[in-house]
Amino acid sequence: MTQLLNSFLLNKKLHILFLCGWYPSRVLPTNGDFIQRHAEAVSLLHKVSVLHIVSDENCLKKVEIESKEINGIKTYIGYVKKTNNVILKFIRFWRTYFILLQKMKPFDVVHLNETFPFGIFALHLKWFQKKPFIISEHWTGYHFPQSKKINFFVKSISKKIVKNASFICPVSNDLNKAMQQFRLKGNYKNIPNVVDTSLFKPQEKEKTAFTVVHISSLLDDHKNVSGMLRVAKKLETEIGAFTWKFIGGTSKEFSSLISNLDFTGARIEFINHIHQQDLVEELQSSTVFVLFSNYENLPCVILESFSCGIPVIATNVGGISEFFPKNFGKLITVNNENELLESLLLYNNNLKIDAEKMHKYAVKKFSKKVIAVQFSELYFTSLNNSNS
Repeated sequence: MTQLLNSFLLNKKLHILFLCGWYPSRVLPTNGDFIQRHAEAVSLLHKVSVLHIVSDENCLKKVEIESKEINGIKTYIGYVKKTNNVILKFIRFWRTYFILLQKMKPFDVVHLNETFPFGIFALHLKWFQKKPFIISEHWTGYHFPQSKKINFFVKSISKKIVKNASFICPVSNDLNKAMQQFRLKGNYKNIPNVVDTSLFKPQEKEKTAFTVVHISSLLDDHKNVSGMLRVAKKLETEIGAFTWKFIGGTSKEFSSLISNLDFTGARIEFINHIHQQDLVEELQSSTVFVLFSNYENLPCVILESFSCGIPVIATNVGGISEFFPKNFGKLITVNNENELLESLLLYNNNLKIDAEKMHKYAVKKFSKKVIAVQFSELYFTSLNNSNS
């Protein structure tokens, strides 16, 4: 496969259509930003166009079309007037899909992101335009017991989509297994999330006060923010003053808990969504990154922390352990607040960290060029198989 890839890379640049159920937009500015990073990685070797459709309650018309170039990628987004009528929503999305499709130049391969429902469009392109497609999958919903919420109709359509894909690319082997246990049978090839290792890199810093950072959607049932706040109070009792930053939302949902915990020495900060460059600076200036989730696949922010040379304390869930070298941090038990506290106390005692080793690992495993080459192999193989 590599020999075939090298031959094509020397002579041909493909046009890849990123067909995205999730993608940053004016409605959800950070939704699917990990997909945007995959697209930007692929654009190092190929031309990339993005097609995304999203409901927007602020739409003045039934459909509004936005076409712009973002970070070198032609991005086509259809904003559809929000409706609670499922049939009407499907019709509007389908019409918008055709409108966006007509605006695009011919493409070679479809890169589907999120199997259902946008995989229906991928099936249409394969059956009626002979376009092969691969799937990148990040969704935690395939893990049991969350998968019990997926109804028979969605499961049946998803099986058809996966069966027709040239490759299915979960971001971790754990997600791979979950999808296959859900009886989504196909040709699997794991490809992890990508990190801009030229941006996320170690920074020399003066010794500062102990600083913990957490970056996420701050959804409590997923990320267990309440648990982290309780641990923060216990940590305050042990060491006194320190800073814990929660980045990605506001403290509104947790204001009552914070008031009851009555912090006196600890500085608890909630910071809303910030630009990637600011995110880099927050990671670089921290002592340790914490992810106390109840479930995950492969969070980008763990890989970005490694790339910045910042150790990670994370719950041992999903595919995290697959990309968690020894001495890069601590894996702890889900919802075990005592383990989290003990791990934090270790890093407060200046546990030795090899930041350069961590960054080199990120470059080797998750850098843009590495991920772009992996996807390229699959694009060319998909084209070769569809033409044979």
